[in-house]
Amino acid sequence: MVGYDPKAKSGSPAPEEAALAGSAGGMVTRALISPFDVIKIRFQLQIERVSSRKPEGKYWGIFQASRSIYSEEGLTAFWKGHIPAQLLSMCFGAVQFVSFEFLTKMAHKSTPYDSQTSGVHFFCGGLAACSATVACQPLDTLRTRFAAQGEPKVYSNLRYAVSTMWRSEGPVAFYRGLSPTLVAVFPYAGLQFFFYNVFKQLLAPPPKSRDSGGNMSSLICGSGAGIISKSLTYPFDLFKKRLQVGGFEKARAHFGQVRSYTGLIDCAVQIVKEEGIRGCFKGLSPSLLKAALSTGFTFFWLWERADCLPVKAVWELLTLL
Repeated sequence: MVGYDPKAKSGSPAPEEAALAGSAGGMVTRALISPFDVIKIRFQLQIERVSSRKPEGKYWGIFQASRSIYSEEGLTAFWKGHIPAQLLSMCFGAVQFVSFEFLTKMAHKSTPYDSQTSGVHFFCGGLAACSATVACQPLDTLRTRFAAQGEPKVYSNLRYAVSTMWRSEGPVAFYRGLSPTLVAVFPYAGLQFFFYNVFKQLLAPPPKSRDSGGNMSSLICGSGAGIISKSLTYPFDLFKKRLQVGGFEKARAHFGQVRSYTGLIDCAVQIVKEEGIRGCFKGLSPSLLKAALSTGFTFFWLWERADCLPVKAVWELLTLL
């Protein structure tokens, strides 16, 4: 079970174990879902309508976008920004799950609430994600810019991207889109942990059963939690992506129209005015596929609080060094 559980026979994991579990889960998951992430970002940044019925922009469907990216940029394009994305996943996963373990433990010991209730998981999960967001936002911005650029590349590597952004835009550039991220990440992550807990309780085997449900149950519960939470908070993810590429218009010019926004409110108003309410949900389809896989596999690796075999093996290896 994810989160502090006073009834667990193995006890609460150490912060190092929780950090390793979160990092390992994020690292493996990121490699699997990167193609969906690249397609989602391309959809989100497209001003023109994303529709196969009346194509207006460069991309109008998942399969069409996949073929277009592959033919124009090659197979490796689906992993553009993979290095900062991997660093983001590892950093975010480590901070989030260490914070979540700490917060659920504090809630259990300092409040009258049980740490394994869905309400506690919602609140602690949201706060844990906010702390991870602040710590990892620069990596998220870099990941978005790498995935957004076409060919020829504006940023040839991570070091060049960091130095260029620092010189031309200043340190504030690394925190573009932070406000919509924080607005969205609390309910998004909170709902992930909330629905994961709800689904785990619904799918729990009978008390006398020897079958614990195991990793497959965690995969199913995590996937369902990811789909629901992403659907409810999706517009803020789109706003974040639009703000993160501010000052990056040169790399986006050959993809179609570009826009500049002064902030979160201006971004939301312009999108609704020019692209309609549906514009706030561009890229939702690949995003849901990504959310189902990423959340499902993250909880899959974290089943029984880092007791899954890959994480235990890595942890045991590190303790020998």
